[in-house]
Amino acid sequence: MIAIDIIQRAAEDLMAKAAIEIPDDYLAGVEDMANTERGDLSAFVLRAMLENYVAAKEDRRAMCADTGVPRWYVKIGNDARMEGGPVALESTLRRATAKATHDVPLRPNRVHPLWRTDHNNNVGINAPEIEYSFEPDANWIDVTAVHKGGLFGTDYRMLFPGDGVEGIKRFFLDTLVAFGKRGLACQPAIVGIGLGGSKDTCMTLGKQAACLRVVGNRNPDPKIAALEEELKELGNSIGMGAMGFVGSSMVVDCHIEAGYTHTGGMPMSVHCFCLSSRRAVARIHADGRVETRTDPQWFTPYMRRETVEWESPETSLKKSG
Repeated sequence: MIAIDIIQRAAEDLMAKAAIEIPDDYLAGVEDMANTERGDLSAFVLRAMLENYVAAKEDRRAMCADTGVPRWYVKIGNDARMEGGPVALESTLRRATAKATHDVPLRPNRVHPLWRTDHNNNVGINAPEIEYSFEPDANWIDVTAVHKGGLFGTDYRMLFPGDGVEGIKRFFLDTLVAFGKRGLACQPAIVGIGLGGSKDTCMTLGKQAACLRVVGNRNPDPKIAALEEELKELGNSIGMGAMGFVGSSMVVDCHIEAGYTHTGGMPMSVHCFCLSSRRAVARIHADGRVETRTDPQWFTPYMRRETVEWESPETSLKKSG
């Protein structure tokens, strides 16, 4: 049984860590771009951001004044047991969000959409968002804190089967150009793409692809992996760099996640994380141990399963052997 106070402490630490410390994979990606960027203003922005990341970590301050909207991703092992159950878990994550808003501090961005009232703590109706996934043969809980930009950097289009891969490329480029010209995203960014599913699933997959996969990670489908590489190259060839200035540094990486969809459609969403890519993860074991990391490991083979019944790769190997 995992004690709720252990989850509380881990969640509070994650909120601060995600707001302050750039993950190593993303930091390395931005450093690579800074070394190759030839646009003067884009290069200046990249160098300034790298300096800002160092200063934020040293001073223990949020790396960006706009700390976005805090959200949580929780992966629960099938055999995990929590004190107080899932209701206690949600209460804990809401408390950790409010405490971090005061202590880090985070900017209290959450307001009622109509009355613009707020509680000054990033907690309210349906806020913060908490998304769940599950994992067989595990007794741990993975908690991932993400500070996601809450205004722009997202678009959706209902494509059709006849549009094919060329249609995907067109919409991808249209979106990046619009974001860069109109200041609708903070580049360079990890760009997540959702393909398929219903509209809500498509949007969810795209956001998860942006926020929950590390730079350099590739989709296990080799054709999708090749398309990720191609779109990354395309995104960096449109003449735009950091924050939309002239350059070649729009996309630190591109991640695609797919879901089976209606036979007549091919919905697609595009999500830019942001120049302050903010995530932190803790695995909380049944014995109370807490291990932190920056790779959410969200998209497991179980998450991407195609069949009705789930068989682990190990089980399949035993049967085939």
